[in-house]
Amino acid sequence: MRIGIDAFGGDYAPQNPLKGVLLALNELPAQAEVWLVGRPSDIEQNARRIGLPINGSVHLLPATEVIEMHENPARSIVQKPDSSIAVGIQALKDGKIDAFISAGNTGAIVAASVLKLGNLPGVARPTLGALYPYGEGKYSLICDVGANVDCKPEHLVQFAQLGTVYMREVMNVPKPRVALLNIGEEPSKGNLLAQQAYALLQQHPDLHFVGNAEGRVLNTGFADVYVTDGFVGNILLKFGEALYELLREKVPPNPILERLNYENVGGLPFIGTQGNVIIGHGISSPRAFRNMIRTAIGIIEARLTEKIASAFRAHA
Repeated sequence: MRIGIDAFGGDYAPQNPLKGVLLALNELPAQAEVWLVGRPSDIEQNARRIGLPINGSVHLLPATEVIEMHENPARSIVQKPDSSIAVGIQALKDGKIDAFISAGNTGAIVAASVLKLGNLPGVARPTLGALYPYGEGKYSLICDVGANVDCKPEHLVQFAQLGTVYMREVMNVPKPRVALLNIGEEPSKGNLLAQQAYALLQQHPDLHFVGNAEGRVLNTGFADVYVTDGFVGNILLKFGEALYELLREKVPPNPILERLNYENVGGLPFIGTQGNVIIGHGISSPRAFRNMIRTAIGIIEARLTEKIASAFRAHA
């Protein structure tokens, strides 16, 4: 089990990625290795400062360039072939690592994943999923939250398929319920995209579709997978982050509020490419990186890409 981490991805790199690895070291399975991707001299210098050993289960994968947050995603992958993102994704494609984690330029990570890894057979649009907490220790998955802003009805169906496999294999939900985020419960509600997607979801033999879901039911556990286009999903994701920041300043720390803290989930799985990719928030803290590593371990152990490929073959 080899986990690659973009040591130069995020607003506080390389300090926070390395500190996150340090937090995770004692939790790693015996067979796990961490590969830090980036400029070796900078990584070694910062690792010495925090007491992170670069030996045994922690290794270096050299990359001389960094894609900054403001750079054009697709262009930067071509213009900076030795960036930490490009090198990490290439290592994933070549089988040198089993998962890749980055809190860098999200568009560049998505572009590199699609261009270098390619989609799994039958997957037209990989999806970026976000875990949404409800109840005690329970989560729903929202797909898509930003990778696919403009969608067709069949894309939402694929998000439902990908989310179903993820929740079943990684989150251990035996029969995930799927709902379509909409402005009303009735099948006729919503725009043309929602109406057409509803009809397709309802007819799909491999999905446990439970209908439309208004935003107010997210906290009730109405479904295990909520599907929407990336435009709506990203607004919902960013609103949830802002709500946590607002409440944190006004109420004492409590377990319910902390479940809204992105750090406790860590990162977002990019589901549907031929490789395991976890995308973190640009401001990811060491705790967030530790939890991204946990997510990566869970995805690897579940053999997620293999299970998705099998599900799409069965429906082909």
